[in-house]
Amino acid sequence: MALFAGGGFSLQEWRNFLGIGFLFDAVIVSCFALPWAFYDLVVPGPRGRVAGSFETTWAGFWAIAYLFVVILIGVMEFVFWGEFGSRFNFIAVDYLVYTNEVIGNIRESYPVGRWLVFVLVATVALWWLTWPRRWAAEVAKWPSRLAVFVVLSVICALTLSFSRFDASERDANVEVRELSMNGVYAFFYAFVHNELDYARYYPNLPDDEALTLARELLSQKGSKFIASNGIRRAIPADIPTKQMNVVLVSVESLSADYLGTFGNREGLTPELDKLAGEGLLFTNLYATGTRTVRGLEALSVGAPPIPGNSIVRRPNNDNLESLGEELGEFGWASQWIYGGYGLFDNMNAFFAGNGYAVTDRRDIDREKIPVHHETVWGVADEDLYSLAMAKFDEIYGEKKPFFAHIMTTSNHRPFTFPEGRVKRPQKTHEGGVQYTDWAIGDFIRRAKDKPWYANTLFIFTADHTASAAGKTDLPIERYHIPMIWYAPGNIAPGRMDRLMSQIDIPTTILGWLGIPLRSKFFGYNLFDLEPGRERAFISNYQTLGYMKHNRLVVLGLQKPPVVVDGTPAHPVTESGLSDDSLVREAIAYYQVANRLFRDGELREDNDGRPDDTEGSSRADDTLAH
Repeated sequence: MALFAGGGFSLQEWRNFLGIGFLFDAVIVSCFALPWAFYDLVVPGPRGRVAGSFETTWAGFWAIAYLFVVILIGVMEFVFWGEFGSRFNFIAVDYLVYTNEVIGNIRESYPVGRWLVFVLVATVALWWLTWPRRWAAEVAKWPSRLAVFVVLSVICALTLSFSRFDASERDANVEVRELSMNGVYAFFYAFVHNELDYARYYPNLPDDEALTLARELLSQKGSKFIASNGIRRAIPADIPTKQMNVVLVSVESLSADYLGTFGNREGLTPELDKLAGEGLLFTNLYATGTRTVRGLEALSVGAPPIPGNSIVRRPNNDNLESLGEELGEFGWASQWIYGGYGLFDNMNAFFAGNGYAVTDRRDIDREKIPVHHETVWGVADEDLYSLAMAKFDEIYGEKKPFFAHIMTTSNHRPFTFPEGRVKRPQKTHEGGVQYTDWAIGDFIRRAKDKPWYANTLFIFTADHTASAAGKTDLPIERYHIPMIWYAPGNIAPGRMDRLMSQIDIPTTILGWLGIPLRSKFFGYNLFDLEPGRERAFISNYQTLGYMKHNRLVVLGLQKPPVVVDGTPAHPVTESGLSDDSLVREAIAYYQVANRLFRDGELREDNDGRPDDTEGSSRADDTLAH
């Protein structure tokens, strides 16, 4: 696996992951052997010839089963490493819940049948070479069998009582740490730590101090806090309200470095490059995480990525203040449109519970939309856009402005799409990117014939990048995503080079539309932000990052904070802010975000409104405005 990861490790690093890895393997072997030791302990001996022969056959069958599982896990680890750059982690645990999509994706992406035959042949061959041919009448005495069972039980009990061996966490190189692990152990660890309590595992400030600092950081020009606690604030609009439709497309796994605009020379994105030249290009935007649900969280509720599971997948995640809910209060018809089945990752339930009307794969058949191609993840992007335009036509006929969040799937393994669209081959990442780009161009060309086109803002961004794996916990360049605002006649071509977080997108959209807010969003309106206050949040499921003034604060699980070089795509002028001050800001953001969600204080029913009539009056005021 070290060679598969690219090699290039020093002799000391080889020593580290081979030595520590041996300890993990020894632990897992002990736990795997424990059921055998228990059987050996409780079955009396010595056995007779008939019982012994039966036992040899019975044990041989289970030996083959054990070997098959071990070899299969090994093969799966190489596949997982190739996709995510790590051993099994929380992604593998989460995907157990969605076996249809995951197994379907594996079958579409890999030659599963041939692999299973290979694993079975290797298993039987290894068993044939190593299994004893002669039955042994001698059985160890009971005290010896008891001692073996006790030793193995102690090793397994110690394994369960410790979350992770400290030795695997000491190396600065993430790949070395991952190689030091055992895949089975890594999976068990991820299962136990799928949700993390910030207050327990991460550095904290006193709650009052953290909230005070967070309120200082969230305050923006003209804003006023509504209460003495919490973060809800009134943010006036300083421009007339624009009654424009908004189409927000979060493109699956669209790294900034795929675009020619950002220096790519492979010609993968001519349509997006054209839109970037004709629209407003945001060049310094960073995704909050490494999974789709993190991007959806940022683009809907505008909250920093609290550790563990995304808010999209957590309990009690309904009735939050969201972009769709805010626009809905002002008369927009808010839509969530997805080309797959939205049961996956709890997407439909999350958006339906937070102010969006939900449309997914089931509506393709109801609307009689022709399907040119689909994978287990969903229909081809061009078919998804056809579904979206059918919804837009319907809403336009009702004389309402619409807001739609569209989530694409074609740029996802197995990277298959309708034939004849692009030159790049099927089942290649480059082909997936090129088709995704083609579908966007086709979407815009078809939309130009619609009566709602001239009054629509199209926003193209990404849920996350294609890969966030690297030799550091949070490689900044692996979180860089594009964003293009395209509305000919309404937005002049240009560039926005200011540092921006994905959580700033909802607030920036609302600010551009001229909508006055009573906001619980953590994001800024970048069009109205004082220079020098820009920051971004990046994370994996355990490590939290806060990027500001060319530095990156890293908050690790049960580790002291560290500050490292965090130079983004466009460096900013350094300020006199100390490392300690940056650390306090990072802690305040994450600690307060975690506490407010945990305590239900990001929900709309806790916003201090006297009744439910205010939303309608705000909509009437906006329409009059």
